[in-house]
Amino acid sequence: MARAATTSDVFNAIAEPQRREILVLLRAGERSVTELAQELGITQPGASKHLRVLREVGLVHDRKAGKQRLYGLDADGLRPVHEWTGGFEQFWNESFDRLDAYVQDLKQTRNAE
Repeated sequence: MARAATTSDVFNAIAEPQRREILVLLRAGERSVTELAQELGITQPGASKHLRVLREVGLVHDRKAGKQRLYGLDADGLRPVHEWTGGFEQFWNESFDRLDAYVQDLKQTRNAE
């Protein structure tokens, strides 16, 4: 069943690439909407729209600093994504184990030649 076209949850909010870019930029620390807009090459209203969505789902927080409003990452909001993707950890571990075995076989084959 297709997901509803809403940004009411974290998964839908981060489905938009520029919102993910904003989260990456905010990992380095707080930034104003103007700084984020410049770094993303988008308009300030566009950046504000993305920040509003991210704030509504609990991924960013904001605070007033003089005349500016600074936005920061609220990484705890990513917990549902982390928990969901963690369910695939066994798959990735098995894939890496198979890749490691393949590389070891390849090394042994080359050393034997």
